[in-house]
Amino acid sequence: MTMTWTVEQVIALSPDDKSTKNGKSLATASKWQTLGTNQQAIWGECRGSGKKPYRTQIDLSEPAFRCSCPSRKFPCKHSLALFLLLVNQVELFTAADPPDWVQEWLEKRSQTASRKQAKATTTDPEAQAKRIAQREAKILAGLADLDQWLQDLMRQGLATAQNQPYSFWEQAAARMVDAQAPGLAHRLREMASIPHTGGNWPSRLLAELGKLYLLVQGYQRLATLPEAAQAELRSQIGWTQKQEDLLTSPSPMVVKDTWSVLGKRITTEDNLNVQRVWLWGITHQRPALILSFGYQNQLLDTSLIPGTQISAELVFYPGLHPLRALVKARQPDVDLIPPRGGAANIADAIAHYGTAMATNPWLVQFPLLLTTVIPHRTDQQWHIADTHGHQLPLQSGFDPWPLLALSGGHPVMLFGEWNGHSLLPLSLWAGGRFVPC
Repeated sequence: MTMTWTVEQVIALSPDDKSTKNGKSLATASKWQTLGTNQQAIWGECRGSGKKPYRTQIDLSEPAFRCSCPSRKFPCKHSLALFLLLVNQVELFTAADPPDWVQEWLEKRSQTASRKQAKATTTDPEAQAKRIAQREAKILAGLADLDQWLQDLMRQGLATAQNQPYSFWEQAAARMVDAQAPGLAHRLREMASIPHTGGNWPSRLLAELGKLYLLVQGYQRLATLPEAAQAELRSQIGWTQKQEDLLTSPSPMVVKDTWSVLGKRITTEDNLNVQRVWLWGITHQRPALILSFGYQNQLLDTSLIPGTQISAELVFYPGLHPLRALVKARQPDVDLIPPRGGAANIADAIAHYGTAMATNPWLVQFPLLLTTVIPHRTDQQWHIADTHGHQLPLQSGFDPWPLLALSGGHPVMLFGEWNGHSLLPLSLWAGGRFVPC
């Protein structure tokens, strides 16, 4: 086995509560006809309503899942059940060579990885340069139109934004899609709801318009800016850097450390599933963000499980305040310990956030590790408070009761995403135990 798993780590892989419940109900020996394992994988045949059992298999090196059931969830309830059986009753699994249906899947995965690596080494530099030049021309033309759109909006006044239909924002966003600047299109679509949410919408909308205008002006002067600023602007506009290009770049930022996996969140943006996994370096006491993407039912990366710890080299994407990183090499570490560092109080945490925003004004989610906070409720609003009486509001829609129950009214170490207005808890340490929120 590549590492030792816990029930909490397996449950953290579940796509929803229903899958978790069904997976637990199937995690009994009587439901399975066969159970097998080797150093790389586990597999089993689960009895279903039909004549043929469902064939379920897990590649433990990532982990990756496959099941013959018709479910479109990843991992499905059978995969969760198989994994829970491994954690709770490993003696049920027979060490053996994989059957054909497992071996074929493992070989196919290996061949796919080899093809991707081969494709990365056969890129035509001349054709690639031509495509980049064509896209640059489209982006600059689109930015010129967006610049004029922003100026028209400001001349008319922000008050007019509240009366504009959604098509007003969508047309501008569609123009950015045509200009191959998806990052700007996403920002415009996010702005569409601001005039209809909250009494302070003019100030929030003005702040977002200012950031958008800064992107437009900065990108039009790209060649005059430092390399870090150029990389940040390209990323915000929507340019993507291939992993192989990052790994082979002349001077990548590489940090080797033992990393605690502190939180995972999956959101949907323009029909694209976006997974954010936050790591925290034990020695360097710095955060890292691992992003993965998937369309519709495409399986997201499941190799980083909240509550685990890995020894790894991370390569950080260039930018003004580097957070996003790529795992270059890793080794599992099962001795999970609380992360070191973080902010002792809320004032220090917000000061760190302010410094980061001064460096990179386009940050959306900022990781906060607070070492001593207590959840509480004031005037119909849930907060977390430190021992100095400072407090931060919790994000609307977050269920605070499990957090309160786990803390028991006592200080806990809490990790979450801060968006400048509210905090979304992702995990905490209570009684020496890691618990995902």
